[in-house]
Amino acid sequence: MNKLLWSAAVLALLSACSSIPEHEASAPLTESAALKPLVVPALAALPETPPRALKGHLAAASWQQLPGWGNDDLSHVWKALLNDCRGLMRPVSGSLALPARAAPRAWQPVCQAAVQAGLGANAAGQPVRQFLQAHLRPWRLDQSPGQAASGTVTGYYEPLIRASRNQEGQYQWPLYATPSDLLMIDLGAIYPDLAGKRVRGKLDGRRVVPYDTRAQIAANPARQPPVIVWANDPVEAFFLQIQGSGRALLPDGGVLRLAYDDHNGQPYVSIGQWLARQGEMPLAQTSMQNIKQWARNHPDRVQTLLNVNPAMVFFRAESITDPELGPNGAYGIPLMAQRAVAVDTEFVPLGTPLWLDTKQPGGAPLQRLVFAQDTGAAIRGAARADFYWGTGDEAGAAAGRMKQPGRMWLLWPTAAGTPSAR
Repeated sequence: MNKLLWSAAVLALLSACSSIPEHEASAPLTESAALKPLVVPALAALPETPPRALKGHLAAASWQQLPGWGNDDLSHVWKALLNDCRGLMRPVSGSLALPARAAPRAWQPVCQAAVQAGLGANAAGQPVRQFLQAHLRPWRLDQSPGQAASGTVTGYYEPLIRASRNQEGQYQWPLYATPSDLLMIDLGAIYPDLAGKRVRGKLDGRRVVPYDTRAQIAANPARQPPVIVWANDPVEAFFLQIQGSGRALLPDGGVLRLAYDDHNGQPYVSIGQWLARQGEMPLAQTSMQNIKQWARNHPDRVQTLLNVNPAMVFFRAESITDPELGPNGAYGIPLMAQRAVAVDTEFVPLGTPLWLDTKQPGGAPLQRLVFAQDTGAAIRGAARADFYWGTGDEAGAAAGRMKQPGRMWLLWPTAAGTPSAR
């Protein structure tokens, strides 16, 4: 395709694809790989790569300055650290289109020491605390020199829905695999000044045009992608797409993970705001529960409601061996409940352990070690974070109420100096 055609395609696609989820930083680590013993390459096998500048300011701190450091029992931290090392030891592509990652060479000695420490995957408490204090140093994230950054901490979770592999009875709402004709175009590979810009589309003859909207997919059976499962509730299926992944409880008692795979490139539009504009309910009452009730009361208008949002997420099916491991975040690492956060990688590189100081929805302190393993289009700014609560209704209730101020400290290898990104 010549440059003129590319320019026309770019303009058309950018007008349609104003919101693109950030779930594509690294090749995903499968659950089976996450359960194998950690293997750390030799330092010489990790090439030296140019650093990427981070925004914000970092101030060296001590462990005693971390609020509540002695109160965290560090449960699941060792297991999460070993998995984080699997991500840290992967080669860095150097592409500026991908979120910044923690420097592998800085972490190789720490990950090697973790292998040699002889701690079991379920280690917690003092042995883990002693290891961290021996190998890492806290760095406070500041908005400006001497002024600690404060950001909003929200929450997210992995929904659990009821679904069937067959369209039957109550199971009538499809969740799709990625269609074979979906194109992903990395504009930065063509025009360097568009580094980080990606769009989705499809071919129409020799032209690249925006991919089908949710309404177009629903209305045209010939254009519908392969179905992975059929959900029993349209609103729960919709919210699973918003979260980006989830678990499906099958009629035979089996559980299947629906992992984020791709999306149609269309912009996200809130169905709650649409209901409020239509006078169906006040905006403050547009919770998932109230929207589900509205759908039950208006079955003939459900598809109209869903079509308000043209964006659609596509999934891949994954088996679940270890229930403690959640879906892969943007770092390609299985998330651990209440031990992972989404961050703005312009301030915090993926793979970095963090000390998070915030509050639970009820106001109780939430001070714990977490790992920067995910990103999100709404996660912007220093100390801005999205806290992963886990799977199911209880986690969803906490995530839905979570909106608290927070601060964070980066925990970085002592021998590596100031935190750096690649």
